[in-house]
Amino acid sequence: MNHEGLMNQSECQQVIDELDVVINDTRELMKRFEVTGMENEMPDDYAKLELMISEALKQQRHYTQEMLDTTGRD
Repeated sequence: MNHEGLMNQSECQQVIDELDVVINDTRELMKRFEVTGMENEMPDDYAKLELMISEALKQQRHYTQEMLDTTGRD
């Protein structure tokens, strides 16, 4: 992070990559829910997984935009 509290491109990319792991792991868990029929048995938990993916994608877009905005600051 620089003195203004902004992340540089490599820091943004690291966060984006970590969010990608969260998204992929959550999608895999949702698939397991679906294969076993647990999305019907535990609909609240399944909905929380959907929210997790939605929030992670939102954050990923934010950091992608921040990374694009930092071009030339590194």
